[in-house]
Amino acid sequence: MPIGDLNKLISIIGTTRVSDGMGGYTQTDTTIASNIWAAIWPISASEQVQAMATVMTITHRIRIRYRSVLKSFWRIKFGTRYFSIMSIINPNEKNEFLDLMCKEAA
Repeated sequence: MPIGDLNKLISIIGTTRVSDGMGGYTQTDTTIASNIWAAIWPISASEQVQAMATVMTITHRIRIRYRSVLKSFWRIKFGTRYFSIMSIINPNEKNEFLDLMCKEAA
């Protein structure tokens, strides 16, 4: 893959729990890494009716350079869009790139 295909800047977002001081907690987003070059390809789209409303779900494949620490419960932020990571694939186990299969709700 030519490096020029990695032409989108993304951020990796994690969720942390912060105590609310009353025995509970709230969840906040924390930027794990930013300014990561990536390639983004749409894979499929589907519509569903949930709670009397139509919901569009779009899946994407996002390719980034290899990172040894990446969690599937983290999210990807691209501009104002957020992608939930569904799976992490290391093509050919070469540790060169990671393919992230992601879901975006629109």
